[in-house]
Amino acid sequence: MRFRFLGTGTSAGVPSIGMDPVSDDPRDVRLRTAAALEFTDPTGQERVLLFDAGPDLRQQALAAGLKRCDGILFTHNHVDHTFGLDEVRRFNVLMDRPIDLYADDRTADHLRRVYQHIFESRQNVQKSFVASVILHRLDVGRPLELFGLKVTPLRLLHGKLPILGFRLEPSSPGLFRSAEAGGILPLAYCTDTSAIPPETWPHLQGLRVLVLDALRRRHHPTHFTLDQALDAAERIGADRTYFVHMNHEMVHAEVESDLPDSVRLAYDGLVLPQ
Repeated sequence: MRFRFLGTGTSAGVPSIGMDPVSDDPRDVRLRTAAALEFTDPTGQERVLLFDAGPDLRQQALAAGLKRCDGILFTHNHVDHTFGLDEVRRFNVLMDRPIDLYADDRTADHLRRVYQHIFESRQNVQKSFVASVILHRLDVGRPLELFGLKVTPLRLLHGKLPILGFRLEPSSPGLFRSAEAGGILPLAYCTDTSAIPPETWPHLQGLRVLVLDALRRRHHPTHFTLDQALDAAERIGADRTYFVHMNHEMVHAEVESDLPDSVRLAYDGLVLPQ
């Protein structure tokens, strides 16, 4: 079982258009934040779950060598997390099956509106190569089982916008021995976060890995600052915490040198366990 950081940057990417690179460290080049969980399910079938499908998905999939997608867990409806959905049509070809999408009502409605050519393909002027997907609506706190994993949608706040995080763990003991013995589960994925509601904190206990938003040092109305993320990470107490959705001010070598041993900056292409 591997957790792969496909992108760790903010909505404009790092560097953004018109900006010079902040360093010659490849860890300071960041595509839009996204991730993949790659694993073998209890039946022996290889699986890949994506966290969001942003505008860099094609580039990210090529870099990671991804050849399948068994489902996409959407955190919210913003462009940098949804505008790569059209790219999954190539996974349809490789797998010869539709792809399951999982989203809350707001994001599901957004996807149906933006991607009418996918969801209402019969109305297209001419037959064309579009993605084949099956949309499933999620309820906060109601787990679903995916290929031996228990996936619990969590409520987070992205400014005034309620969004989703996800807690992943084996659906029953013994299904993923490598994950239970020094691996990466339970794992929580919490990007684009500015506040954690009271009802969510209990779901963030007992984690091996926490993935958490940490945009920059300065205040931002819709994202954790570095200090806020550190405070949340300390309270949650995961074995390891990795920060994502970082802007150009978060120069990797400079910031990471001051972090606690259990907290690291993620970077594009990082794979857990290391």
